[in-house]
Parts: sequence; C-alpha cells; structure tokens
Amino acid sequence: QVQLVESGGGLVQPGGSLTLSCTASGNIVSPNVMGWYRQAPGKQREMVARLTSEGVDNYGDSVLGRFTISRDNAKNTVYLHMNNLKPEDTAVYSCNLNRWVTTYNYWGRGTQVTVSS
Repeated sequence: QVQLVESGGGLVQPGGSLTLSCTASGNIVSPNVMGWYRQAPGKQREMVARLTSEGVDNYGDSVLGRFTISRDNAKNTVYLHMNNLKPEDTAVYSCNLNRWVTTYNYWGRGTQVTVSS
C-alpha cells in the first residue's frame, strides 16, 4: 500500500502564487509517475501536471506556462509550483502515484485551492 499526503493549499488572490507538496510513503516502486489532478465543483477531474521518476513531464493546456511540477525522488515528494493563479484554477487538487497499471494507482485526499479577491 501507498499513502499520499498533500499540503500547501489555501486561499490566494488572482495573480498570486502557491506551492503544493505531496509526499508518498509505503511500498514505493520505480519507475513511476507522480502527478496532480484537480476537480472543480460540477466539473470533471482533469490532469494538471505529472512527472515520471525519470524526469519526463507533461501539463494540462490550461496551466502550461504558469505551473511547474518538480519532484525529489529521495524524499518521494512531488511539488506543484503555481504562478499567476486565476479564479478558474479554484479546485480540489489531488496527488496521484501510479505505474501505468490499475493495480498500482494511488490517490491522496486532496487539498483545496481557492483563487479569489
């Protein structure tokens, strides 16, 4: 089993910045991919950014150029650096760790990010 714990959410004004962290513990197996997904009320969950343990990343179109994902493999931690935040970024952000198979796919509980003046 794997446990994922997110932190760093909160309330921020439009144009502001915020950094989320997610630390994994338990049966961590590499290679793997860690990433962030978000879900706003009434909307489907969408991929925000993900990064493999080998350093390959990809981003959702809506955050490209504003968000940056990074990770510390030694600490089993992934970060999401969010800049120029917009009200439409308001959502619950959840961390995911998987190995591209359904039997190794874990989620954190999520952290709320609210962008509002």
